[in-house]
Amino acid sequence: MTDLPSLGHGGRLTIDLAALRANWRRLAQEAQCPETAAVIKADAYGCGIAEAGPALWREGCRTFFVAHLSEGVRARAALPEAAIYVLNGFPPGSAPAYREADLRPVLGSIEEVAEWAAANRAEGTTRPAALHVDTGMNRLGLSVAEGLALAGDPVVAQAGIDLLMSHLVSAEVEHDPLTDHQAAEFARVRAAYPGIRASLANSSGDFLASCRADLARPGYALYGGNPRPGHDNPMRPVVRLEATILQVREVAAGETAGYNARWTASGPRRLATLSLGYADGFPRASTGRGEAVVGGVRCPFVGNVSMDLIILDVTGAPAEAAVRGAPATLIGDGLDLDTVGRHAGTIGYEILTGLGRRYARVYRD
Repeated sequence: MTDLPSLGHGGRLTIDLAALRANWRRLAQEAQCPETAAVIKADAYGCGIAEAGPALWREGCRTFFVAHLSEGVRARAALPEAAIYVLNGFPPGSAPAYREADLRPVLGSIEEVAEWAAANRAEGTTRPAALHVDTGMNRLGLSVAEGLALAGDPVVAQAGIDLLMSHLVSAEVEHDPLTDHQAAEFARVRAAYPGIRASLANSSGDFLASCRADLARPGYALYGGNPRPGHDNPMRPVVRLEATILQVREVAAGETAGYNARWTASGPRRLATLSLGYADGFPRASTGRGEAVVGGVRCPFVGNVSMDLIILDVTGAPAEAAVRGAPATLIGDGLDLDTVGRHAGTIGYEILTGLGRRYARVYRD
């Protein structure tokens, strides 16, 4: 038995901040950059900006990245002294909000650079910003040609550009020629901006010498995701998800379980129902493929994952472990983020960032 909450919600999400800090140290060691930042977008990948950000700050992290202005405002409340960059561009007219929260936009077009520079001139200050040059993603950022043409233009200094960055397409794929191409293109642009710090490496890029620059910016791996698919995961697990068994029942051969009767018992089976479902961020696509650990035994999902409940076949689990009120582990005990993602036909990133807010959350450090 465990001390899962008996009231409120039947699931518990445990977040190990000591593991988070250890992962940051490991990634900083691998990156071999003068500075290692942390990406805390998507509510610190579901782990909580207000908790993860200060834990990383205490470990020595001084630069953080978020995706949206609203996330930046939350990050600023938790990290009053940090440098905080907002990745997803610079919406027209948003300069006052950025300045009020002391946030640094990542500028990805000539128009954005000009607007931020104009805001600096109007205020009589030089607030910093980053310049994003696209080297292959074709998503956000100036083209390489635009980045090279902009170099030396007075607007660069007026916009307070203090960081040059690009985004890797497939650094997790070993020996991908696109990564080498991106690194070479970024080197060309970097040479045109002497004296300005540069950042290319993400979590997987931290393990590639060709992607090293002045600032590494890991994300997923900080939270326990494997930055090197196909190899043993060098990161410590950060999240653990458990759910309470609500009820256990015996079913005979030929009986069905769950919506639409998608599962039929091939023989006498013992089923356990968990207080957790897709409303909690556990994908419905895990139906028929997901597992949970009960008493040290992996037990398969049966029937459709529903909004608030999941059914397990616990026939193979120890009888004393598969009882009302006992825990089942959905992330942890060998079921890591990437495994859970594969079971749902997706990636560990989606599992991690989709974990809902209904859980009882426990932080350990």
